[in-house]
Amino acid sequence: MIKDVLVHLSSADSKGIAPTFAAGLARASDAHVAGVAFAYEPIIGASVMGTMPSEFIEQQRIENEQAANEARVRFDEIARREAVSAESHTYSTSMAGAADHFGRMARRFDISVVIQADQETVPAEEMVAEAALFQSGRPVIVVPYVHTGVYKVDRVLVCWDAGRAAARAIGDALPVLRQAGQVEVVMVLGEEGKHDSIPGADIGNHLARHGINVEVKRIVAKGHVQETLLSHAADMSADLVVMGGYGHSRLREFILGGAPAHP
Repeated sequence: MIKDVLVHLSSADSKGIAPTFAAGLARASDAHVAGVAFAYEPIIGASVMGTMPSEFIEQQRIENEQAANEARVRFDEIARREAVSAESHTYSTSMAGAADHFGRMARRFDISVVIQADQETVPAEEMVAEAALFQSGRPVIVVPYVHTGVYKVDRVLVCWDAGRAAARAIGDALPVLRQAGQVEVVMVLGEEGKHDSIPGADIGNHLARHGINVEVKRIVAKGHVQETLLSHAADMSADLVVMGGYGHSRLREFILGGAPAHP
């Protein structure tokens, strides 16, 4: 069961995409949601260290604190609108410190929610997402920065390669999969792994025993595997993609790269 959710309140997420998704997840799961915003310390290049006016540095600090507080206000309003149990906090730290802090905090929650990094913005979102993925030991939902609408899991795509990471992801996702209307387990032929050694029906039967409406499919890779999965997710209008994140060599490009993925 999901009973507490952690969400990163990014100042770049002006539309409140991630907190809206997190609040919807909390409401659907009858869970508590905690929002965390970071007021970043001013970034001063080594070449200008000692020459930068103190007034400029202080102004940047004030602006960063204001941006973090605005992100908290958006979250608090969303939480009230969704009528969920919620709390929010602001921490002052560096970008690297924020990522480390969020990754450690996420260990104490059932799941965390972060916004996908927009390649035209500062790298803070990417650093926080990487920390959630690789430092927390907990599942994380990366919400695309182009996502619109509220939380829903009418259709879910599960990526299966019979490996440890995929098995862990499915286990972590069970509470959400039980909420789904339709779950499609997909194996990509041609990818290195164990597709042909373990029948896909086995994982389908496992999910069916949990009362999940599941269909198993094998698809042929068209170019890179991540492109094939994204294309299939679009074809089936997937609301959520479940995949392993531990040691996945292409995960960074798949989730954190330029191509937007479904949440």
